[in-house]
Amino acid sequence: MLNRMGRVFASAALLATCFLGTAQAEEKVINFGLMSTESSTNLRSVWQPFLDDMSKKTGLKVNATFASDYAGLIQGMRFNKVDIAWLGNKGAMEAVDRSNGEIFAQTAAANGAVGYWSLLIVRKDSPINSVEDMLKNAKDLTFGNGDPNSTSGYLVPGYYVFAKNNVNAATAFKRTLNSSHEVNALSVAKGQLDVATFNTESWDRLVVTQPDQAAMLKVIWKSPLIPADPMVWNKGLSDVDKGKIREFFATYGDTDHEKAVLKDMQLSKFLPSSDDQLLPIRQLDLFKQRTEVNASTTLDAKEKAERLKELDAGLAKLQERIGELEKKSTSSARAG
Repeated sequence: MLNRMGRVFASAALLATCFLGTAQAEEKVINFGLMSTESSTNLRSVWQPFLDDMSKKTGLKVNATFASDYAGLIQGMRFNKVDIAWLGNKGAMEAVDRSNGEIFAQTAAANGAVGYWSLLIVRKDSPINSVEDMLKNAKDLTFGNGDPNSTSGYLVPGYYVFAKNNVNAATAFKRTLNSSHEVNALSVAKGQLDVATFNTESWDRLVVTQPDQAAMLKVIWKSPLIPADPMVWNKGLSDVDKGKIREFFATYGDTDHEKAVLKDMQLSKFLPSSDDQLLPIRQLDLFKQRTEVNASTTLDAKEKAERLKELDAGLAKLQERIGELEKKSTSSARAG
């Protein structure tokens, strides 16, 4: 009898262990990817309260994953190491096209603005005061370009400042380096770079974190408005998890606590979004490519014509989609 009861208890214990092991194995972990535009320590202190709230509200375990460049986050999503990422528009385009990414929300600045601006900065005591000054003296200047997957640090100035002036930023300067927004700004402030790309969001952050360094900078160029940063998830997430995450982002900021957390992040409530947010960025990317192809001295006439035809077809398709969305938006506004 005792032996039989012992076997029963042993079986029950084994069954309980199996159930516990299964539950632990099935605990869903969401890896939230963040680009280290400033030090990871600073970013973690700002984002951790938000990620903690996300864990509580969704029931999912949310871990922060920091990367030194956008490529790390994009590759991480491609190989299912990153489930959600805060990216710039150019990085989001790469994630959507190459890493099974999908935009589901958009950030908004603390003042509610749904966009920001790319900048070119120099030290306040620099004799460089304009793009014209910079390009005229480029051979004597060191230039801090952005991450190649950065919208404001690379794509936007790459088109508006360099491609439109038929200038190759990689060869025009005495020396060109690629780095993050914060590193570029601090390098200019310290006199290690003569000019660099930056953006208004990072400028506002630098004023808070390192006001003395920010005070040493001046702006010599400001871009057209750039759509605010998108939030991208891996399409491989389950519909249930997507629903929880979408609901969290849609409602976060309703309480005083949540408003305070967003304020520390220099954000206001998130906005719904989709891959269509990238349409103007795709246009910009194709315009930049078209300008470069048209100015190329290495392509023969036939290759150039074929490439230009291909790019023009892509631009026409994008414009058609933008027209459809504008028509839809106008119809909705009239109906409302």
